[in-house]
Amino acid sequence: MKFTFFKNTVLLIVLTVFACGSSAEKKEIPEDSAQKETTHADKDILMGAEQFDLYAKHLNGKNVAVVANQTSFLQNENLHLVDFLISKELTVNKVFAPEHGFRGTADAGEHVKDGIDSKTDVPLISLYGSNKKPTQEQLKDVDIVIFDIQDVGARFYTYISTLHYVMEACAEAGIPVMVLDRPNPNGHYIDGPILEMKHQSFVGMHPIPVVHGMTIGEYAQMINGEGWLQHQMECDLIVIEMKNYHHKKPYSLPIKPSPNLPNDQSINLYPSLCFFEGTFVNAGRGTDMQFQVFGAPSLPAAQFPFTYTPQSNEGAKHPKFKGQLCNGKDLRHHPPLDHLNLEWVIEVYEAHGSKSDFFTSFFTLLAGTEKLQQQIEQGLSASAIRDSWKDGLTDFRKIRAKYVLYE
Repeated sequence: MKFTFFKNTVLLIVLTVFACGSSAEKKEIPEDSAQKETTHADKDILMGAEQFDLYAKHLNGKNVAVVANQTSFLQNENLHLVDFLISKELTVNKVFAPEHGFRGTADAGEHVKDGIDSKTDVPLISLYGSNKKPTQEQLKDVDIVIFDIQDVGARFYTYISTLHYVMEACAEAGIPVMVLDRPNPNGHYIDGPILEMKHQSFVGMHPIPVVHGMTIGEYAQMINGEGWLQHQMECDLIVIEMKNYHHKKPYSLPIKPSPNLPNDQSINLYPSLCFFEGTFVNAGRGTDMQFQVFGAPSLPAAQFPFTYTPQSNEGAKHPKFKGQLCNGKDLRHHPPLDHLNLEWVIEVYEAHGSKSDFFTSFFTLLAGTEKLQQQIEQGLSASAIRDSWKDGLTDFRKIRAKYVLYE
């Protein structure tokens, strides 16, 4: 199937998370369902954005800003949220775009410029360009901000960092934020080390595990309730809840959330394979199997028999080992995960000849702690490492319970 993109919107600003894409050698890309794009969303779930009668009263007569990207789409209306609001004769006077931009095509980490929507003439302001937090100048003619972006439930996926900064800027300006809630495709489990605040960054801003098991609306409530905004400010927050959703309910995204998460398999594997972003290993960037394969030229072919060659593509202009044959593993048919898998990182670490150049400094930012790298270097098993997370996860679940909106 093809992804549905905004029909009536224009050039958008670009943002990125951790994901990629490209093509591999033909003999190594069998035609199968895992290789195709995501299937249609569960028709029973009614998104926050699709319940206009619940939030119209907050917007009438107001100057509205929208934080949006390609996922801000109303399936039942076949319209992007911005076009839908304008069709209702509401005043949308600017759009803020996260990493990967309004169209969701920019590389991970790529600087995105401001622009103008050519159809509506609405200004597009990048929150992954000169500033990640809206300035008070950018908010001065705004009465309310709508946040409607599809998240994937991993701490290092930067849309929740953008959410934090939007809430903080609006709290400073005395402007309410309305979150139109969407499902978490990895909402069926909670796992990983808790972030230590000394390792806070844009890929990890709060003391939560790697996989937090919360929707964007629940997470916004946690940011507010736990006093995580600067000076423990509280944002005037409105969450438009979904209907017919619970955390164990499978959800298949109808639109890819970023260039390098092309399908359900990549989204499910992403929390585990993203750790390779903090190593010398390629995690499928520069292929059309992003976050479904991993490899490197130096890995032993006998142990890692799957081969592919990363090339420049949308979302990965300069992938690791561009143009080089990589030995690795193909996980496109791996059963869905309900926990973080550390075995792959440990296996590659043990197989890699030189241990000194395996990790980069980015690994600690992704893990949120130095301990994970140390535990791998010390030869601990995946189960022993995961056991060390238990107390932190128990404490997090108690905090999370205060903000859960769905079963």
